[in-house]
Amino acid sequence: MLRLYSDLVPQFSDRILYLDADVVCRRPFEDFYHQSLAGTDFVGVLDHYGRWFFHHQQRAFDYINSGMLLMNLDMIRQDKLLARCRECCRKWPMIMPDQSAMNKLAKHKAFAPEKYNEQQDVQSDTVFQHFSTRWKLWPIVHTVSVKPWEVDKVHQQLHLHEYDDILAEYQEIMAELDAEGELETE
Repeated sequence: MLRLYSDLVPQFSDRILYLDADVVCRRPFEDFYHQSLAGTDFVGVLDHYGRWFFHHQQRAFDYINSGMLLMNLDMIRQDKLLARCRECCRKWPMIMPDQSAMNKLAKHKAFAPEKYNEQQDVQSDTVFQHFSTRWKLWPIVHTVSVKPWEVDKVHQQLHLHEYDDILAEYQEIMAELDAEGELETE
């Protein structure tokens, strides 16, 4: 929900690329970042599941996943979008409150291709892979939530090995921190 407070940080530039902690960058994104934001509060990708269940315009897929957003802070500050979202989250209980509030209240949002927030299977052109929760139907309906730092789950549940070099380095750093007593555990 911290993204809802980005308008209050005067040091932020007029645009920020917001990424959830479970988003992995796979390709250069300069073209995406430097696109025109004229008349737009933010640019995002349709939510894989939310597009089917949450609509704010009749007969239109318009529910954006907020795990990756290119935000136009100038316009957001002008129309007080995030202030209105914070107020909405305070007043009404919602599923995925910050994402739902942004989708409900934004009047000027633009849609990007899935490759900029791939929430399911990696494609050859995927720029940002989002390790968001997935629904599985077999053998019973259930959710699967795997984060990129959960190495065993990435391998066993997603059968994904493309990041093994990065994950090995991550595990090495974590082991060093643990050995030095700098790793906090609960």
